[in-house]
Amino acid sequence: MIEKSKNFIFKISLFYTLIFIIFIAVPSYFYTKLELKSYINEQNIQILEYTQKFQKDIYNFSLSTNKIFNFPKSFKYEVTLLDENKKVIFESKKQNNLSKKLSYETTLSKKLSYETTLSKNRINAKYIIINKNISYTQIYLKTIILCLFISLFMFISIYFLIKASIDPFQKANEYLDSFFNDAMHELKTPLGIIQLNLEILDEKQPKTKEICRSINAVKNLFLVYEDIEYLIKQKSVKYNKEEIDFSNFLNQRLDQFDSLLNPKNLKFNLNIENNLYIYINRTHLQRVIDNTLSNAIKYSFKESLISINLHSDAKKNIIFSVHNVSNKIKNKKTIFNRYYKENHIKGGFGIGLNIVKNICDTNNILIEVDSTNKNGTTFKYYFLK
Repeated sequence: MIEKSKNFIFKISLFYTLIFIIFIAVPSYFYTKLELKSYINEQNIQILEYTQKFQKDIYNFSLSTNKIFNFPKSFKYEVTLLDENKKVIFESKKQNNLSKKLSYETTLSKKLSYETTLSKNRINAKYIIINKNISYTQIYLKTIILCLFISLFMFISIYFLIKASIDPFQKANEYLDSFFNDAMHELKTPLGIIQLNLEILDEKQPKTKEICRSINAVKNLFLVYEDIEYLIKQKSVKYNKEEIDFSNFLNQRLDQFDSLLNPKNLKFNLNIENNLYIYINRTHLQRVIDNTLSNAIKYSFKESLISINLHSDAKKNIIFSVHNVSNKIKNKKTIFNRYYKENHIKGGFGIGLNIVKNICDTNNILIEVDSTNKNGTTFKYYFLK
């Protein structure tokens, strides 16, 4: 339970962090553009300063009596000197596309260039071109690291904020689980004692309506108790599967419902094929049978038949069906929703069919519901091989 809670908090925190990242994407884009512009301007200033220094060296050479011009070397800049006919006099590194007019601007090739005209000098250079390759890697890396840092900070903040908000509810939930577990344990013993004593009293005394009603009421309480107990334990208890004689198990469960037929003068019409075995958890099978029979009895018209069929088809799939004569189910899709009740007058909590649906989904059992005013209602379960 604690592990699931941590996973839930983690997923929620991650979800809100992703939303935050989407919101900061636009500011990050404009921030990156501003950084790039600032970086390019800085590099352009450096090229201009280097060009001015180079020009000064040429002019100083022209004014001097030196016979050799020492060409300044640099690993950052590529320098090309051209004469008035645009012929190369000297280049520090072979250039491409010199014929292309280069100006004081940036290009998509990540190269900055600057071209200027020189005054008359001793080396007969008319034009000078300075190129510098630049990289935007540091700026993009800086932006990514900044975004990651902010996102990580937001994720941690959201995670602990949600955790702090959920902790009180989690503790309350744990307290309620503990309370219900204790309460259910305490209820089972007196219910069993009441049922046992009523059955003994029923054998000793002539059958009376009062005793029969009391026995039926206790049985109904047991059905509700078992549903609530299953809901409480389903997430914490592992329901292991075993091979079960479905035919024999169904007959045993039907014995528990015999007395519940009497108040409405109902009868079971049984068509149960013998020796049908399935691989399923015993509690799961009991909940499917008990809730289906309980609903059939609850909603059947007085003095009617409840038909119960159990057989296998040609593909060796086991089919269990319960048919009763009742009003049409208005909405067959919502009857499996938790707390939904088709008829509020009949009582109940609306959890039985929801439990059945969850069990069927877990065990790959197909459910088919047919309900009309003319033919009544049929719940059919396909236990696939």
